[in-house]
Amino acid sequence: MPLLGGVRPPIALLCLLILALAGLTAKVLGPAGEPAVPKAVLGSQEHFAQDGAIALRASIDERVTDLNRVAAALNAGKPADPERVLSDLSRTYQKWTGTTVLDLESGKVLAARGETIPLAWLDKDVLTGEHALTPRMVRLKTGDVRLMTMALLDRKDRPQQLLIASNSLSVPAINLGPFRSMAVVARGGEVLATEGFEQAEALNSDAERDELTFLHKQITRLSQRAAKETEQDPVSAREPGSRGYPGVSGTLLGDAYNGRIATAGYASLASADPEQRKSVGAGLGLTVVAMLPVVQEQAVGQERELYGLVAAGVLVVFGLLAATVLWMAVQRPLLGLFLESRRLARGDLTRPVAVPRWGETARVGAALERLRGQLSDGGGDAPQGSGASKGRGGRLGLRVPLALTAVLLLLWCVPVGLLLNRTDASVSVPSTMVNDQRDRTDLVADRVRRALNEAQADLVSISRLIDADDPDRSTGVLDDALRKHTRYGSLYVVDEGGEVVARAGAEPNADWERGEADDKTDASGDTSDDTSDDQDQSLVRVSGEGGKKPVIQAGAALPDEKGMTLVGEIRVEFLNSLLNRPGLGEVRVVDAEARTIAASDGFLAFEGLPRESLTDLVRAGGVKVGAGPVENGLLIREGRSVTVAAAAPFSGGGVAADVGWSVVSWQNAKHFEIAPYEREDRSVLAGMLGLALIVVCLGWIHLVVVRPLRALAGSAEKLADGDLKTVLYPRYHDEVGAVVRSLELVRQQLQARRQNQARRSAEPRLGAGGR
Repeated sequence: MPLLGGVRPPIALLCLLILALAGLTAKVLGPAGEPAVPKAVLGSQEHFAQDGAIALRASIDERVTDLNRVAAALNAGKPADPERVLSDLSRTYQKWTGTTVLDLESGKVLAARGETIPLAWLDKDVLTGEHALTPRMVRLKTGDVRLMTMALLDRKDRPQQLLIASNSLSVPAINLGPFRSMAVVARGGEVLATEGFEQAEALNSDAERDELTFLHKQITRLSQRAAKETEQDPVSAREPGSRGYPGVSGTLLGDAYNGRIATAGYASLASADPEQRKSVGAGLGLTVVAMLPVVQEQAVGQERELYGLVAAGVLVVFGLLAATVLWMAVQRPLLGLFLESRRLARGDLTRPVAVPRWGETARVGAALERLRGQLSDGGGDAPQGSGASKGRGGRLGLRVPLALTAVLLLLWCVPVGLLLNRTDASVSVPSTMVNDQRDRTDLVADRVRRALNEAQADLVSISRLIDADDPDRSTGVLDDALRKHTRYGSLYVVDEGGEVVARAGAEPNADWERGEADDKTDASGDTSDDTSDDQDQSLVRVSGEGGKKPVIQAGAALPDEKGMTLVGEIRVEFLNSLLNRPGLGEVRVVDAEARTIAASDGFLAFEGLPRESLTDLVRAGGVKVGAGPVENGLLIREGRSVTVAAAAPFSGGGVAADVGWSVVSWQNAKHFEIAPYEREDRSVLAGMLGLALIVVCLGWIHLVVVRPLRALAGSAEKLADGDLKTVLYPRYHDEVGAVVRSLELVRQQLQARRQNQARRSAEPRLGAGGR
């Protein structure tokens, strides 16, 4: 406190902060800082690239898992001819461009299907060491790049064989929406695959072909820039406050053409996985780039710039008035008291003390005048209880000018922060945001559907290892499977009567009732989306209505064991983790009746959606148009709020395609970084900064000036009333401290005079007693 320097520093700081806030106000409330492309649109492209990277990583990891699953089944089963192995593999998984079985001892190709797989890249490092059998990217003679996935066939009494499968690194099969393109980029910026571009032959005019050429050049340049950015460390590259994606991601701006500017988001393949498994795809150094040409924002008019200047000018005027009030009511009277008290302490008693008009300074000035009179009278006794001097100060004192200053500044802060630039339901939301909400919701629905298909396919593979006649061995197989596949809460085998004959994990939460689907289950282990649509959806079921959690079950019949079914209960938490996507708001999986099965946030089992409009959106999405149901997106305007919502039913192939579920998402448009909401946020920020300025500066003045001055007024009045015993200690090295030091000198003078008078009056009495 002694170093704060009295009243002048906080007043000076108040003036400086007001000028700084005025400059900031003119900048942020004017046209400055509003980009040609809204930040929300750029951020949406980044989220789209992240979704594409997640889908590509999951696709690569799924291929590796499928091949390892087949190899494990072959190693545990009866020996099979290589040609038969590849035939079953191509029939079950239609996802590889070529397959080969190689004899490791002789190096001879035992069987091959599809495109020819070159073997020159196979060496000792590929087959041994820490990174043995790790998928590799290999360039073919045609220049195309293929991902080679390997699995070891190691069966008893047979030479070791190597199963190799190749596939192209294509863009994930996701809904890109209109005008968006996506690229898969390798280290160094080479574009491996693109999707979303029209064929030049299908265009009707030279202008359209020129624009296509421009977009091809843009995706190439942006991909090279993105590849350099993704070489950074994910922690150091991430912007402060970013959440949700473990890899490197960001946004880029390209060139403009015909009034549209190329915007892009990029994301490296990251290793995060809902099941916390090590990702193979994340180690390939790939990047996904999503590009969308958008219309440039119109330039802001002069009225926006004038508005910022007017707001800044009003703040300066109010600030000058506030500083003037503090100068006239606090600083000048306090400086006058300092000069008057120093004059009295030096013995200059010739002229009366200039007493301020009111407040604590008036009380101190009145006390100084009384003290001057006492010093002039030779230190006579002071009048007791001078109520007049106390009454002049009033009860509020210097709090009044502080309150007046606060009111002046609040007259600016409150309108700017609470009244200006307010948005309502009429705010314009870019159509890109609605389209992206719809397309990303459809992507999440596809991701959940694939996860359910894969869960059921895992059960098919596990069922081949179950021996119904050996419960102990079956339990061991289930325990091992449960450790590898954390998506399941429990695995158990039920017989024809529904009795559990083997189990791993928690107790079953629901009974499994056999149906026609159990007898039709294909034990081939098909996990691809090419499974025929007549696959009975009852292989994936949900129950548990009335409980705390929905019970999601998937089943697979045991081969050669009539009436026996392997059932897995899928954890709701696993589905919840698939829904948690940044920039998508709240996401839920609902059934055909719009009841909640899983959600990105907390929910009650089978509860309805919070708005009737969301329920209608889900029902509209379930209506078949053409070949099947389609995703929908819309703006919901209610009251002063705007909500962007979308619903996407399950579509495609697999056992989960026809369960009747949908994914619905919604978020308040206030979360979008678009101009109206950004101006509202900046106005609120300016108002909050003004409030902070009031609290800091006026609080400082109250602590270092007003409160010490009130204490000084009380001490001065006591001294003027004759209290010469209380020593006055200066606590502050400022104007108040200087007045306290002067009063202490005056007290010492009065005390010395009183002592001298007492001695002189005592000397005659002592002399009379002596005679």
